[in-house]
Amino acid sequence: MAMSSGGSGRRRRRPMADINVTPMVDVMLVLLIIFMVTSPMMTSGVNVDLPKTDARPVNSDTKPITVSIKADGSLFLGDAPVTADQLVAQLKAAANNDSEHRIFVRGDAHIDYGQVMQVMGQITAGGFTHVALLAQQPASSGQ
Repeated sequence: MAMSSGGSGRRRRRPMADINVTPMVDVMLVLLIIFMVTSPMMTSGVNVDLPKTDARPVNSDTKPITVSIKADGSLFLGDAPVTADQLVAQLKAAANNDSEHRIFVRGDAHIDYGQVMQVMGQITAGGFTHVALLAQQPASSGQ
């Protein structure tokens, strides 16, 4: 008759050291879906009937000046033809000597990229700081 000292075959279990990330992933996916659904609603805003005022707008954004370069290399300021020598002087006159006036450069798809860069360089050398290129927007598939 042998007696066993201690707990006859019972083992003590150690605490589980593995991290179960499945519940955390489930919570993150639910939060992601909630934010994906609610974010478009947050940007649309609420329709409000704003009061009328006589004050000038804080951001008095003016209409940009457009410089176009046709396929034959001819330059246009708006709709008026202009030579390369007259371009900066006429731009300053059209912008009322405002060097921060926005200027858009439109170039024909079949001209050399260097010609467009030469015109943009000429405009920036004339002191204008807000010069940008324009491109044709793709037509939407619904039309």
